[in-house]
Amino acid sequence: MKGAKSKADSRKADSSRLAVKKQTKKEKQAAKDPNKPKRPPSAFFVFMEDFRRQYKEKHPTNKSVAVVGKAGGDKWKSLSDEEKAPYQAAAEKRKEEYERKMEAYNRKLAGGDDESDKSKSEVNDEDDEDVSGDEDEDDD
Repeated sequence: MKGAKSKADSRKADSSRLAVKKQTKKEKQAAKDPNKPKRPPSAFFVFMEDFRRQYKEKHPTNKSVAVVGKAGGDKWKSLSDEEKAPYQAAAEKRKEEYERKMEAYNRKLAGGDDESDKSKSEVNDEDDEDVSGDEDEDDD
């Protein structure tokens, strides 16, 4: 009987261990930095910016995003490489700009690990002033 009792007790203990809260995807992901530059659009999305404007002018009553997306995708597929070239060039230009911004962002992050923006000598000077001020108070 003791064996049966201990098995029941162990089951209760196991079930209490199973009650551990599982993390959701959002909880697992790190918080995004709002200062981080956004990734540049591909040539297709550069094309779609222009295409949406044109489509809206031709079809002002259309409210469906899906219809515009489908029409844009079909148009992109039908374009020749020469017709896609300006959009690819614009996408490449945006990519280079993004890479420059990311380099600056990464340098800022690497340099931002210090305690403050002040140089170490300025920080030490302030500490010395505080110490000398304390000494004057002790002499009184």
